[in-house]
Amino acid sequence: MPRLSSVAAVATPAPTDAPSRPKGEPQPAERFALAVDKSPIDGLGVFAAESIPARRKIGEMRGEIVPVREARRRIEGRRRIHVVEVTDKTAIDATKSDCALRHVNHSCAPNAVLRIRQGRAEFYAMRDIDPGEEICADYGESHHEGRLRCRCGAPNCKGRL
Repeated sequence: MPRLSSVAAVATPAPTDAPSRPKGEPQPAERFALAVDKSPIDGLGVFAAESIPARRKIGEMRGEIVPVREARRRIEGRRRIHVVEVTDKTAIDATKSDCALRHVNHSCAPNAVLRIRQGRAEFYAMRDIDPGEEICADYGESHHEGRLRCRCGAPNCKGRL
């Protein structure tokens, strides 16, 4: 998954005991309280503002739906990328989005996983995540093609993205 980047700090409360939403209204992008802040890994990161249990959906990255060809044109030459390809023809460009999850940094020892489901880029907790902990996912194959140095600091760090 390509790198996600900067926006002002955001704290989003999680609707845990919230009343059901009106029919047809979309669920919020974030299912738990999250905060965007300076990351020790790179740029901005997204941090848990409350405990997140293992295997729970953290939320989904939202943005502009664009053709893959257009998404690849937009990221050409950029170091920080806010794009996830969700099909072979469609991508989500979160560059102008206010979604906190666009700030998920890469780690070779992730606590979250990105799953592509029905054209959505959803993040799930791989284990319990404590408040204040940065939410990270293994990008796997990315548009950086091994040219970007990994800064995750994990003992098993692969060294490049």
